[in-house]
Amino acid sequence: MLTPDHASWGYTTSTGLAFTHEEIVDPHFDACAAYYRDALDSVGVRPGWHVLDAGCGSGAFLPRIAELVGAEGRISALDLAGESAELAAGRMRDHPARARLEVRQGSLLDLPYADGTFDAVWCANTTQYLDDGELTRALAELRRVTRPGGLVAVKDVDGSLSTVRPADPFLITDFFRASAESPGYARQLLRGRDLYRWLRAAGLTSVRQRTILMEHHAPLTPSALRFYGNACARFARQAMSEGIPGNWAPFLDPDDPAGPLRDPDGYISEGNVIAIGTAPPDPRGARNSPG
Repeated sequence: MLTPDHASWGYTTSTGLAFTHEEIVDPHFDACAAYYRDALDSVGVRPGWHVLDAGCGSGAFLPRIAELVGAEGRISALDLAGESAELAAGRMRDHPARARLEVRQGSLLDLPYADGTFDAVWCANTTQYLDDGELTRALAELRRVTRPGGLVAVKDVDGSLSTVRPADPFLITDFFRASAESPGYARQLLRGRDLYRWLRAAGLTSVRQRTILMEHHAPLTPSALRFYGNACARFARQAMSEGIPGNWAPFLDPDDPAGPLRDPDGYISEGNVIAIGTAPPDPRGARNSPG
């Protein structure tokens, strides 16, 4: 659900959802690529599978999915923002991967695929934009389009693990806590470590979950400085406008050479959670073999 607070977080696409524009999403992926690859690789995608990237954004995960499914595999990708779907298709147009690919615009709440279409579904950095009712509906859809015995993998952020040095170690988590007092984006950013319960409630079985602490030490890479500098500046402006306590002034200018993230002892971390479940047998006798 698009709540009014998204505009204050910024970096929106045509959907109006905060932090979905490639200007912020792509530097984040570049900064965290090793962690993201590890999360995707832990799912268990096999050669020859048909995989859905649900909420593909600009398609940063598609090259690795293509490597995992191989030349005999297939990829379908879907994003709510039409411009993001176009970017994802463009990213793969000249990629050497030989997997068959289809990219389209669409919603996780009403997936345009038949029951049991996919051997695995990968949904990354997307459920944070859904309220509780929408999350229930989206997970039901992800389960529906996954074959019996197939895998549903959901990766998203856990805002409670965000911290930065040198600064008050609770500055960002206190910001999330204060912002989450009313329904909206911040509250959904704190839902990550409950994903296993949501997957179980959706009827998925053998659910496993792990939390990934993504750490960046000085000197931060250009991609990390670009993403975290801009993100912290947004947090700072929003916190100050809402009267949330804290020393936010040092974060207002992401290019300030004296800023905390450029300090010789600079450090920032964030948490990500990946939860993976298995689609149960279908009593109607739907297929349960890969392909």
